[in-house]
Amino acid sequence: MPSPTGLSLSNPNSLSNPNELDDRPAMGLPAAFVDRLPAGLAAAVRDLVPDPAQLALRVEDRRLPLAARLAAGQLLALTGDPRIRPDDPQLVHVPGGRFRMGATEGEVDEAARRYAHVGVTREWLSKELPAHEREVPAVAIMRYPVTHLEWRLFLLETEGTPPDSWRFGAFPAHAANHPVWTVEPPEAEAYAAWLSARTGRRFRLPSEVEWEFVAGGGADEPRREYPWGDTPPGPEHANVIEHGPITTTPVGCFPAGASAHGVLDLGGNVEEYVADDYRPYPGAEHVADDLARRTGGYRIARGGGFTRFGDLTRTRRRHGRFPRDLYAMGFRLVEATEQTGRQV
Repeated sequence: MPSPTGLSLSNPNSLSNPNELDDRPAMGLPAAFVDRLPAGLAAAVRDLVPDPAQLALRVEDRRLPLAARLAAGQLLALTGDPRIRPDDPQLVHVPGGRFRMGATEGEVDEAARRYAHVGVTREWLSKELPAHEREVPAVAIMRYPVTHLEWRLFLLETEGTPPDSWRFGAFPAHAANHPVWTVEPPEAEAYAAWLSARTGRRFRLPSEVEWEFVAGGGADEPRREYPWGDTPPGPEHANVIEHGPITTTPVGCFPAGASAHGVLDLGGNVEEYVADDYRPYPGAEHVADDLARRTGGYRIARGGGFTRFGDLTRTRRRHGRFPRDLYAMGFRLVEATEQTGRQV
């Protein structure tokens, strides 16, 4: 009987019939991540390209065209992106306060009309009802979603299994500074626990309340319909299917889509898990839409993704992962401190 690696138990140097095995066992690879990148790859690329610090400035320079920002980001993926600090992620501090969470009947009707042409139904959006007041402590949230580079370090130390988005389980060096995706909520929570133990700090997934609070502008009034303002996403705002390259992009490449406090990629690139499973807001009924009927129950995701339409970039939009490859799920973390308070 073949071992989990595809190697014969009687002869560890011989493979079983590869046509009877999944891809990684057929390649003689274990389930856990194995890093085969040549040592010194980043240093070799740095000999060919400009200073990474200058490239990093170009990625988030909204005066440059998108092509220039993307090119700078792609080069940084190979040289080493100074913006990505696995042990000390860049955080944005959003002051606490009171805000209106959710949407009114009129706002749901308007959003349903605006996005009916891409198949959005009012039933889906009714999960945003009713609008209600919430008090939120200060939030310290990651400026960018967690990237492949950070996930690689996590897998190396925990002997974890590569995500499905890594073809054949190989680390995508060309996308090191892109958000990791095809991650499940328990894996995201394991990453938060690992990073907390590694750094001596307290990281966790944001609550749904915290995510909407940050994306909508914090306690500022009026509330933003999208992280960048009240206009639907254009080519400069977010990596969504209407305008994007049909793949993830280096984090921060859409500076015009920043939130009021400078948090990036909340509107597109990958959808982001929060800490909460779906439940109706106070005073509302459970919405048994197609997602609930298919999954029974699901973890809430927020924000748009590169495979999805701009309706998901609305700051009030509640959704989750339908079990198919179209749903590119990632995440970012918040840090719990004495100033930010407990999870809400």
